[in-house]
Amino acid sequence: MNTNPHEFRGTTETQQITLRGPAELADALPFMLGFHPSDSVVLVALHGELGRFGGRVRLGIPRSSKEWASTAEQLAECLVDGCARRGTRPDGIVVFLCQDPAPGETGRHVMERLRPFSQRLRTACGALDIPVYEALCISDGLYFSYCCPDTRCCPPDGTPMALTGTSVMAASAAYAGIQVRGSLRDMEARLKPHPSWPGEEQQRKALNEGSTLIVPRIFDGPPGVGRTEVREATLKLARDVLRRFDIPSDGADTTTSTPATSPGRRDGTAEQDAADDASIGADEAAALILGLQDRDTRDQAAEWMEGREGAAALRLWRALARRCVAPFDEHAAAPLTLAGWAAWSTGDEPAARAALGLALDADPEYVFARLLHQACNEGLDPESLRSCLRHERGSRAAAAVEARGAARPIGSQDALASTAGVERAEGTAERPKPVRVAKPAKAVRQARKGAGTRPGKTSPRPPRDAAARRGGRRGTRRG
Repeated sequence: MNTNPHEFRGTTETQQITLRGPAELADALPFMLGFHPSDSVVLVALHGELGRFGGRVRLGIPRSSKEWASTAEQLAECLVDGCARRGTRPDGIVVFLCQDPAPGETGRHVMERLRPFSQRLRTACGALDIPVYEALCISDGLYFSYCCPDTRCCPPDGTPMALTGTSVMAASAAYAGIQVRGSLRDMEARLKPHPSWPGEEQQRKALNEGSTLIVPRIFDGPPGVGRTEVREATLKLARDVLRRFDIPSDGADTTTSTPATSPGRRDGTAEQDAADDASIGADEAAALILGLQDRDTRDQAAEWMEGREGAAALRLWRALARRCVAPFDEHAAAPLTLAGWAAWSTGDEPAARAALGLALDADPEYVFARLLHQACNEGLDPESLRSCLRHERGSRAAAAVEARGAARPIGSQDALASTAGVERAEGTAERPKPVRVAKPAKAVRQARKGAGTRPGKTSPRPPRDAAARRGGRRGTRRG
């Protein structure tokens, strides 16, 4: 039997359950994250004597073992600091290493290859005076324990995972209405260029040509004029394209979660993505991708975030992210961040984390993605940012109305003033004055402060590999 004396408490929306041993911990991981992690390292905080689940962090396993030490330190510090900002340091940590075998490998080979990384993680947590109660490797349908010495419950060749839907965690999650979306790999595939897409070369040509036309318009001419013109043209085109996505192609919203019993992509998802791709021309996609590199343009596009408009925007941003072919990989940071924000705003946190994680892979220094990723992982309410964007939209509309009124001839202005006076006399509300509000990135910082947090370390990310980053015109990606 397992010599680890600790039990772990998991909670659903309606009840509390107790997990005993590595088998139930391994089975519970997808329900804690909302998807089946693939090629991931996950740290979960435990609180109190009973080991109540708390915060968690996830990151792709670095390919180079030279990065394991720094990655382990960053992950441990991020989890502990995040829990401390919410009020309580963890009393223990559970580590998960999830990776499928490479060709010619077995699950045990993966476990042995990742053993030094597991030890780095345990050492990094111990340096912060927090013990690792359990460290599991999940590979090829098996789980292995790095901590349990009892071969009767944790044999060296691994233990088969429980059948899907048969564990206490699966039953409790089904009762509470918690669903698992499928694998992280499938979720990320909807946000990356298709490897064998026949239109790749045409899209690359359109992006190259668009760069030579759009970027000079932003920098040439009177200061700010070209940038404003490009912003207005980009948003107008985006609104026109958005109308094509307003009604789901199959009559239903396929962005919802997949059942826990289906780890793969939901039937119809690939068909919907193909239909979305066919709805945007190469030149349109290039103009939108390049235009969204401007920060103010991106912030205004982020206002499409609720209801049918938010669902349609999510499909649009996903389609644009799939069009960021090499060497324009870094340009995907903007549509991926917008996709993450739209998913988070509409209540799909697993999809939001996947999109924001890819945005940080495309550009680790993309501030809006970093702030959103951290806020989403810390469980903040997106309503504060939604409120900021609503006020921004209203303020801009009111300013436009006043600008049009100021541009009228004098006689027309007198008539307008006379009409306004009559309306006020009749009790009609006055037109709202423009209000200066915070930009979205600033609003995220304010939300974190309001939730009892403080600015600190950002979400963990692997060190940048300069050799892996491809070229490409950056345009005005950071505005």
